Amino acid sequence: MDNIGFTELVLLGVIALVVLGPEKLPGAIRTASLWIGRLRRSFNTIKTDIEREIGADEIRRQLRNEAIMDKFKQTKAQVNDAVNTVRQQTDEIRKSVELEAKAIETATAPVPTPKPAEPAAITSTEAAAAASVAPPATVAPVESPAAPEPAATSDSDKTS
Repeated sequence: MDNIGFTELVLLGVIALVVLGPEKLPGAIRTASLWIGRLRRSFNTIKTDIEREIGADEIRRQLRNEAIMDKFKQTKAQVNDAVNTVRQQTDEIRKSVELEAKAIETATAPVPTPKPAEPAAITSTEAAAAASVAPPATVAPVESPAAPEPAATSDSDKTS
């Protein structure tokens, strides 16, 4: 329905020939084609203007969004800097208060007097353990590296 076929064009030409006559028909076709060309050009210019405006609007919108995001990032950085500064100052104040509290505690705390140490009574098991401790053995120099001496084993090593 949107397209005009060949038979429709032939029918339109025959009607125009009958109505206008053979003398005025070529002039009428030229005038109609000029008007059609002007309409097409105007529609194309309007179309390109609208596309350009839409594209410019999108660019403006993107630039505006980017500007807003930049401001947001700057504000976020400023807030983070402020929070870090407050944290550092809070830590410094906490440390100084703790130091002052410790200084006050040590200044007001009574100094304990040392009591003389009483000799501890040695139990029989401690005496037996002290007696069983042997002095450290000295190591004799090895004469030949080719013949290593067998390692001494104790009774406790055999059981484990």
